[in-house]
Amino acid sequence: MAYFNNETVLYFDGQFSKASETKIDLYSQSLHYGYAVFEGIRSYKTVSGKTKILEAKAHYDRLKRSAEALNLPYTYETETLIRHTYDLLEKNNIQNAYIRPLVFAPDNMSFNANNVSHLVIQCWEQPKFLGEKLLRVGISGFQRPNPQAFKIYAKAAGHYVNSIMASQEVKSKGFDEALLLDQHGYVAEGPGANIFIEKDGKLFTPSLGYILPGITRQLVIELCEELEIPVFEKEINVSELKQADAAFYCGTAAEVVGFESIDEYKFPLKWSDSVSAKLQNAFNKLVIAD
Repeated sequence: MAYFNNETVLYFDGQFSKASETKIDLYSQSLHYGYAVFEGIRSYKTVSGKTKILEAKAHYDRLKRSAEALNLPYTYETETLIRHTYDLLEKNNIQNAYIRPLVFAPDNMSFNANNVSHLVIQCWEQPKFLGEKLLRVGISGFQRPNPQAFKIYAKAAGHYVNSIMASQEVKSKGFDEALLLDQHGYVAEGPGANIFIEKDGKLFTPSLGYILPGITRQLVIELCEELEIPVFEKEINVSELKQADAAFYCGTAAEVVGFESIDEYKFPLKWSDSVSAKLQNAFNKLVIAD
């Protein structure tokens, strides 16, 4: 898909400019070492026709935490960035958008700390990242990184090499997407989404530690409380996953998307009869509510 054209505008280091005219330094520490942090944010056209950025403050606050975790200079105010993001959507005439803020390092071919960083915010129209249909998911041979080796709670660019490798591995075997386990063999997450499993009308999701604490994951937990769906955070082993009634991924790009199967195991509960589907419907209504 084309992410920009000659008319596309982005926000870069404090000003709006044409994407086609923007340049970056090829000696950036981020380009060579993956030393950057980012967010994935969605905006929606609401039922009244307004533009709404979903959980904008939570996303930009996490961007700041991620930058601080990786020791990237960060001098940006959340409310200012939210305002500029709304301006960016208006300049590009997009309401249903995927928004990508990225904080990256300047020219620096060493491992030394930087005194400054750059910030760019881009937006484009993007369908649901994993599509609309139920997913055939395969367990990857790649593990989720050890939290003693990386700051897993940070949304860091370099972490996603792991995601790309896992996703490409299982797609080469005919699956739609991957699932990663942690180093102890417990269920962790997808390459770009958190997982929930359903059993006997209850939902379960992996505890924090090896996973990215997703903002959509938190929204799902809050929706469960509103809908009186029991939800628990716990370690989930593969045998539990393969005895579940249903399962789904959730994330900003993916939204909420159900599983058809995991490896050879096909989930027995008809998706439309699951509490997971009920939650998916509630989420779809939430994102366009005023």
